Amino acid sequence: MPRNFTVCLVIAFSIQGGAALLAQTVEGSSAQPPETTAPSQSSTTGKVPGFQERYPRYQLLPGDTMDLVFEFSPEFNQTVTIQPDGYISLRGIGDVHVSSETLPELVTTLQNAYSKILNKPAISVLMKEFEKPYFIANGQLEHPGKYTLHGDTTLTEGLAMAGGLTEKSKHSQVVLFRRVSSQWTEARVIDVKQMFKDKNLSEDYLLRPGDMIYVPQNNMSKIQRYLPTSAVNTYLPIF
Repeated sequence: MPRNFTVCLVIAFSIQGGAALLAQTVEGSSAQPPETTAPSQSSTTGKVPGFQERYPRYQLLPGDTMDLVFEFSPEFNQTVTIQPDGYISLRGIGDVHVSSETLPELVTTLQNAYSKILNKPAISVLMKEFEKPYFIANGQLEHPGKYTLHGDTTLTEGLAMAGGLTEKSKHSQVVLFRRVSSQWTEARVIDVKQMFKDKNLSEDYLLRPGDMIYVPQNNMSKIQRYLPTSAVNTYLPIF
């Protein structure tokens, strides 16, 4: 089972020059992470999905383009693109927020919206353009960058795709960042060195689209289990 991690508030990050991350424990913070629940529950319900979720559904992103096909009302057939604010403009309805929804959730949203003007609308969604699933590998790796996910890929496989760890890597403190909502990102510190030593791959998590692997150079301060998504941007490279 994954180890429990000490909760603390990260107040300063720096990856330039391999500088160590700084953190301090803060009590009474007003910012609260999302409530931890059963692993299978979706982040779209406001609850935390577990790291072991194997087959997550694709969640819509700004810029995705899709065809909406109305089986019995073809006059409403249309092509829509999700705007930067997460909305799509629907013929006869107006703007509806759909970003972060899965395709089944989108169909339900569309049916609810069009049921105001149509009787039991039958709607199909055909994706046309969308961002290919990817993960980011950053830090002390031979080839840090953005990589496309092709099928099931684990953390260690992702490290290998990025050229493997360098001599300066801190093998025992590899961090896997996973976004669990629009405001919060979950961070897991993984002892890859011990994992290989024990021949125990229980923490060799399957990567999900949008995950980021960060390999520090030096000892890392304790990092909180959940942190604001905006704070994770400090770790992101510029491509």
